[in-house]
Amino acid sequence: MSDIESLASGKGAGDENFPVASVLIAPRHRPVVMAFYRVARMSDDVADHPALSPAEKLSRLAAIEASLTDENNTVPAAATLRRVLASRGLSDQHMLDLLEAFRRDAVKTRYADWDELMDYCRYSAAPVGRFMLDVHGESRETWPASDALCAALQVNNHLQDCGKDYRDLDRVYLPLDALTAAGIDVRALGEAKAGPALRGVIAGLAERTADLLRTARPLNPVVRDTRLALEIGVIQTLAEDLTGKLLRRDPLSEKVHHSRIEALGIALKGAAGVLAKRVSSRPAGRPRA
Repeated sequence: MSDIESLASGKGAGDENFPVASVLIAPRHRPVVMAFYRVARMSDDVADHPALSPAEKLSRLAAIEASLTDENNTVPAAATLRRVLASRGLSDQHMLDLLEAFRRDAVKTRYADWDELMDYCRYSAAPVGRFMLDVHGESRETWPASDALCAALQVNNHLQDCGKDYRDLDRVYLPLDALTAAGIDVRALGEAKAGPALRGVIAGLAERTADLLRTARPLNPVVRDTRLALEIGVIQTLAEDLTGKLLRRDPLSEKVHHSRIEALGIALKGAAGVLAKRVSSRPAGRPRA
């Protein structure tokens, strides 16, 4: 085990807010998806590790990048991803973009406004969707809608964990200008319960997330791979439901995560909706795939 692998938080694919290489993804794609996920998870653990200084985090992230881009096996998981990507003819740019986000996490703890947060999401979230689309051979014309969906997932995650991120990492993703406009500062995130002003900020950001999800809606119909479309439908439906929870609930004092049973029910609803639309839009007499 490398020094970097020993820093693992213990969090795995089943702990994420989104499906990772679920049964909906074709078996031939799962190895490359899981190889990508393992390096992303490892890098996230490094960036969030409480015992490492910013310089130590950057050094370890540089080691991960070196094993990804060079003939360097110092970090086995990154070296494995390098080989798997090469075998599939896939670019390493999406992981390089993610590593840029983790470098920011290592040194940056505040975001001035929505635009700055969206620039962070361009590196922390969008590469995941773009990678999945590339794995399935989808057109890059799908990227803008995918970017919106991934940014929505990221912002929802920030809102869910806003209190924990502040307490544990002194990291605040809620735009500072929104807090200032509400007459509060980051210390409000350290309270046991959000006051009316903070609840208003969270709800306002959830509304902007809902706008992102509306922008993402055209993605599913233009994705050619049915199994990937089902996965996107599940993710979109889960994100829309979670956004609704964030509009109504206080993430400092209330549960805003889906239970496994709840997530399964929502996922089935999302997948059924995609299937129904695909069947209804199939030209008469066209054979089933």
